[in-house]
Amino acid sequence: MLVIWLGALLVLGGLVFIGAQPIWRGRLSEARRRRSSAVPRDTLEPHTLETHTLEPRRPGAGFGLKENWPGLVFIVLGGILLLVGAFSLPSAPIEPIAPPTPH
Repeated sequence: MLVIWLGALLVLGGLVFIGAQPIWRGRLSEARRRRSSAVPRDTLEPHTLETHTLEPRRPGAGFGLKENWPGLVFIVLGGILLLVGAFSLPSAPIEPIAPPTPH
């Protein structure tokens, strides 16, 4: 039973790792604020104004194999452990059903 729980934990951990990678990798445009200057923003040149958005400046790398191979390894190892645990469980013998007896 421990093998099954460990396999399930590895599969879930791999899924969390793969899902969290694009979030960790993306840099929000306002995440690193610069020190406030003494010059008001409306007096700056238009091309120097930064956009006020939470969107990343460039798209994240997505779900590439190069970035997510540890998560995929966890999922595969967890699947193998789940299969090993499922086939190692003792199966209960199937007893034939007795025909009904007349009263």
